[in-house]
Order: sequence, then C-alpha cells, then structure tokens
Amino acid sequence: MQVKIHKRKFLARNPFPYPRTMGFFYREKMDAIWDIAPDTAVTKVLELGGGESGLTSLLYPSALIVNLDLDPRYANSPCNQRKTVRFLAASATRLPFPDGAFDAVTMFDVIEHIAEDERAMEEAVRVLKPGGMLLVTTPNQNWRFPYYPWLKRFCPAEEEIMAQWGHMRKGYSVEQLQQLTRLECTAKKDFITTTTVFAHDIAFSRQPHLFKRALCTALAPFTWLAYWMRKSHATGTETATAWRKTQQLWDGTSLPGGRR
Repeated sequence: MQVKIHKRKFLARNPFPYPRTMGFFYREKMDAIWDIAPDTAVTKVLELGGGESGLTSLLYPSALIVNLDLDPRYANSPCNQRKTVRFLAASATRLPFPDGAFDAVTMFDVIEHIAEDERAMEEAVRVLKPGGMLLVTTPNQNWRFPYYPWLKRFCPAEEEIMAQWGHMRKGYSVEQLQQLTRLECTAKKDFITTTTVFAHDIAFSRQPHLFKRALCTALAPFTWLAYWMRKSHATGTETATAWRKTQQLWDGTSLPGGRR
C-alpha cells in the first residue's frame, strides 16, 4: 500500500510549463494538496477530471490510479501512459464503478466545471470506501483578480475568463462543499494568496507570451518571498479540502431520503 510521496519530490514535479515563473501558482496548488492529503496507505484512487495533469499519480506514485475525464484525447497524454495509471473517458455524473470501489477520490479544479455538480459529488462519495478520503480543490468565495483595477487593460474580463476556462460557476465556500459532500471536513488550506496572485494574473493576461514570461521572471523573487513568508492560515482565492466518508454515511443514514 502506498502513502503520499515526500513533499519536496512532489513539488519538484510541477507539470505546468515554466514552474518557477509563469507556472509558479501551480506549485502553490500542489503545496496545498500535499498538506491536506492524509498520509494514509491507499491502493486504488479515482481521479475525476485529471485530464493531462496527472497530479494524483504524482501524489501517490505507486498506487493504482484511474484517471476519468470526458475528453478521450487525454488518453495519449504522457501522464496517462504511466504503468500505474488507467485512463477512462466517461462522465463524472455516471461513474461506471460499484459502491466503495476506491480508497480515495480526487477532484482537483473540476467540480466548478460540472453543471450537475450535486450529482457528480454524490457519485464521487458513492464509489468511495467507508473511511476513504475525498480531496477537492476549487476557487472559493474570495475568487477574483485582486489587482484587476490596475490590470483590466491587460486581463480578460471575469465573465470572459470563466467562459474560457469552462466554468459553470466561480467556485465554492467550504460550507457549500459540505452541503454537496455531506462528509466531514478533516483539513483545509487556501492557496494563491493576495501576495502571490499578481504573477498568476500576469500569466493569464492577454499579453504576448514572451512578455508575460519575462515579467513573471522579473517578479519571481517577490513571488517566492511572499510564498515562503505566507502564514498557513492565510486567505487565498482557492481552497484545498479533505473530506472523510464515515461508516454512518455508508449505512445510508446521513443523507436525506437514505441516499448514500
């Protein structure tokens, strides 16, 4: 059985291009995921909407990972060619697995893209074993471009970027996620704080690629310093949460109407 990889090794495998500059924000996401992920042994994990990032297989490199995504083109991505990964093109709202099939389920930046979010979450909980963990990252109620008044000439409008990213909604508070999961939240951590989001906004601006890369490189010392000095409870624009499925839920006594 496999526990999560050492944090330093995990962060060193940031798959985003230019991970120390334009892709630095992805390191923050991975940092939060590692911190909230339980250090318990797992053998089989379902990653919903993993696409071509392969974060779950990086977190648990020896566990069997089923990466389920709507887009069949991701089957040929390098992360889905790993020996421990099986790619499956299917919908998160109708999972082709029996109850309690997985030790853990991950949903990294995916639930906000699903129109039937309640149905998708019910399915994720259904295929999770009693005592298993659900790991979720999503933008939260603080999501915004905090420097937008100064960057609006260079950044897309909020509505435009939501459409570009395929968002059905901005994001969720922890309370809203609890209503969806009906599980116990065991850990949470915000990431992409107001002191590190500036480089994130530049990376997703409308400016030419070389200009964005150069500016993010110039900002890197400040971004890294802000990252190292941030407090563990700092408010961010996105949140990573861990949820435990209890035996009571598995018995069908925790959801209205006896749903599991």
